[in-house]
Amino acid sequence: MNQVIELIQADVKKPKPKASELGFGKYFTDHMFVLDYEKEKGWHSPRIAPYQPLTLDPSALVFHYGQSVFEGLKAYRTEDGRVLLFRPEKNVQRLNNTCKRMCIPPLDEELVLEGLQQLIEIEKDWVPDQEGTSLYIRPFIIATEPYLGVRPSNSYKFLIILSPVGAYYAGQLSPVKIYVENDYVRAIKGGVGHVKTSGNYAASLLAQKKAEELGYDQVLWLDGRERKYVEEVGSMNIFFKINGEVFTPKLNGSILSGITRDSVIELLKDWGVTVREERIAIEDIYTAYTKGELEEVFGTGTAAVISPVGELNWNNHKMIVNNFETGEFSLKLYHAITNIQYGKAHDKFGWTVEIK
Repeated sequence: MNQVIELIQADVKKPKPKASELGFGKYFTDHMFVLDYEKEKGWHSPRIAPYQPLTLDPSALVFHYGQSVFEGLKAYRTEDGRVLLFRPEKNVQRLNNTCKRMCIPPLDEELVLEGLQQLIEIEKDWVPDQEGTSLYIRPFIIATEPYLGVRPSNSYKFLIILSPVGAYYAGQLSPVKIYVENDYVRAIKGGVGHVKTSGNYAASLLAQKKAEELGYDQVLWLDGRERKYVEEVGSMNIFFKINGEVFTPKLNGSILSGITRDSVIELLKDWGVTVREERIAIEDIYTAYTKGELEEVFGTGTAAVISPVGELNWNNHKMIVNNFETGEFSLKLYHAITNIQYGKAHDKFGWTVEIK
């Protein structure tokens, strides 16, 4: 990294919302990190600037052909007032992996991490200190070239914006209800299901709306070819505890490589718990349920961390998991990860980065 990050201070600072009013993704801090790309210059002009609207040409390629990628991570306030990031280098690596799939020039990972840390240092006062709250971090890239034609853009804008947030789900550790989707398909191997590109999420909205109308919180997707094998939930990877063993769908080219997922697997192995990354047929989950062997189901993701699942609905077969109560295993994992994130426990894995 040999580029100097410019700081442009906001003239007027926003009032900070009360912790009880945060919700998720409603409020944004005073500054953002910005980096531009032009084919002749590469990525250039790194700066921290006031949070403000963007001006884009109506023909900007992002509007018409969907070249847009993003990431999501958090900053956490410890009891002694420090601010910690959780495995940020993994998010930047995954962002570059997404860029590769979407024909976007790779970012200088060192520059991005430095820009992120400087931005959070400036916005430290926005990191909330109430239990369960955090500062959500959204890095993203959009194609900005004004051109109508199906090809990669010659110009891009990379930004990092920050949002103080509460729990992703209102009840945080209250079990959620999941609808298993049979009609719509999220992704197939060879597509873009394994990366964080905006179109993935737009394509999921109709099925999500259907699930909500039926009284469910999220959609569990099956594979796009046979509609048989479990893949992931709309905003989470999925885990099943069956007869004391933990199962999760293996990464197959259409499932996102979740950083919380990876952290859970590392934790479980450290605890001596068997973790099986396999193709998992939804019918086998139902069979385990009918035999009384399905002990717990939980999702993992940056937003919710660990989200216990209390009900699965597959072909109108309602599986009530653990009497619709939060399982001991899910609770143990939640506390193990969040205690590291909030600096309450020793970080033996070296996952946290302190903002100085």
